[in-house]
Amino acid sequence: MLRPRIIPSLLVHDRGLVKTVGFSSPKYVGDPINVVKIFNEKMVDELAIYDIDATVRGHGPDFKMIENLAYESRMPLCYGGGVKTVEQVKTIIGLGIEKVAISSAAVANPRLVAEAAEAVGNQSVVVVLDVKPRPRSTTYEVWTHNGTVNTGRPMLELAAEFEKLGAGEIVVNAIERDGQMKGYDLDLARQINSSSRVPVTILGGAGSLAHIEELIRNFGVIGAAAGSLFVFKGIYRAVLVNYPSLKERDQLLHIKSQVA
Repeated sequence: MLRPRIIPSLLVHDRGLVKTVGFSSPKYVGDPINVVKIFNEKMVDELAIYDIDATVRGHGPDFKMIENLAYESRMPLCYGGGVKTVEQVKTIIGLGIEKVAISSAAVANPRLVAEAAEAVGNQSVVVVLDVKPRPRSTTYEVWTHNGTVNTGRPMLELAAEFEKLGAGEIVVNAIERDGQMKGYDLDLARQINSSSRVPVTILGGAGSLAHIEELIRNFGVIGAAAGSLFVFKGIYRAVLVNYPSLKERDQLLHIKSQVA
């Protein structure tokens, strides 16, 4: 039985983990390996790690870092950042990563999605769409390069194209909600969830478990991803890596818990 996934999404910047607000002002939150070890203990559903330097600085994936993360992880991992070729995708999967996320390279070269899916399987290919609403419109447009380049392409149009090409999952990241911790953009979630035929994950805005519950209550089997929620605590945003217990997760999903 499929069930919603609750996914911490971590950002790598200058080899450390950071959290941004609106894709800017990165705040250091810890060492990647140490944070992975903490999430191992908390038995998270899945962990997503994105290198936000790679595409902007024009370098490829840091394979040594990826190898170290995969070695330490006891949970499914998704990696994204600087992936531009099928060979890079194959190498990352070969290092022990379950999913590879492609973003700006997919927009620039859509055939990369099809070729990657053929090489490693649809289930291992994730396309990440960073989006903002078009002014005075209900249409969301896709932006790339850490939210600095507007492609002018509608989210739904690109998502449908990538599905046809073989993407196994679509992650939609609400740029204007990033780090705000005021709740998900439910209209955004409604648009992409109703049109997609592959698993969808929503990122951007979660500030409490109630926000995750609201997303799941409205849309059922959906990925609920968050950054700030799982690395900050309290009104002063003190750094504290956290994740709901198995009992709390069952309560969020309205499942009778087997945990005492």
